[in-house]
Amino acid sequence: MTLHIGLIGTGWFAKMHGEMLAGMEGVTVSAICGSSKEKSDLMAGYFDGARGYSTVQDMLDAQKLDAVYVCVPPFAHGDIERELVERGIPFFVEKPLGVDLATPSKILKSIEEKQLLTSVGYHFRYMDSTAQAKRILEDRTIGMAVGRWMGNMPSVYWWRNLHSSGGQMVEQTTHIVDLLRYLLGEVTEVYAAYGQQVMHNKEEAVTVPDVGTVSMKLASGAVAAIVNTCILSEGFSSGLQIYTNGGTLELTGGALSDRSGERATEFKNVSNPYENENKAFLHAVRTGDSSGILSTYADAWRTQQVTVAANESAQSGLPVKLGV
Repeated sequence: MTLHIGLIGTGWFAKMHGEMLAGMEGVTVSAICGSSKEKSDLMAGYFDGARGYSTVQDMLDAQKLDAVYVCVPPFAHGDIERELVERGIPFFVEKPLGVDLATPSKILKSIEEKQLLTSVGYHFRYMDSTAQAKRILEDRTIGMAVGRWMGNMPSVYWWRNLHSSGGQMVEQTTHIVDLLRYLLGEVTEVYAAYGQQVMHNKEEAVTVPDVGTVSMKLASGAVAAIVNTCILSEGFSSGLQIYTNGGTLELTGGALSDRSGERATEFKNVSNPYENENKAFLHAVRTGDSSGILSTYADAWRTQQVTVAANESAQSGLPVKLGV
């Protein structure tokens, strides 16, 4: 059975997924939808037989697609997902789910009513090292975790605008929040403090905070802190340190370190987490077996809830309690 896939978006993530999908047996990238016909046609040229479209409706009217990948900026979510849900087309959506919580909440309700198959691109969950960390933590008591996402400011225009990107917490650090939830459980309270220290003086029209710290309480009784910045001119660092009664785990994009006393063990990723998430989603589309999908829309909604609550807390100066 050949799966015919549509891509919505023409940026880096759409191209990455498209190239990966095109290399899989029994998968064809059949349609590309971009913000303009020129962009979609250009990207369609990379895939044999693919056609470009300027609207989601035109694409879905013209072709019968087995699934669609949604790879658009945070502000562009909403109508796309609603159209896919209405037509009953399974979709994979790149994080974050949106700028706020209102739009994802409406989409989630319609997904649940339709019982539609979904997957969200929190690829950290699909790392070999994350699976190993999950196994190790089954036998330990977690005290606290400290996460980080430290880098520069992406050059795309929409990222520096808080209303179109949601800021670094919603758009990037969401990966660390999601990893925290996956390994430590649900967040019940958030208190955040942000600042504008550099980038609003360095670049034009910057409204996003460029430094931030978030304290969290978890349902388990553990606590966590996550920090981020986009002021760095060079270098990048991200990861999650977990402090337990049996030692300290540190997860980065490439490996897991497990340290206890004088003992130190490292587990390196072998498989590609992007491939893993794609294979799990396509297997579910083919067979209906969604057990390999580690982040559904409903699960990702809870990560979105935490990051949006952090923004709200930073604005109000007060902690925000979350329902779990």
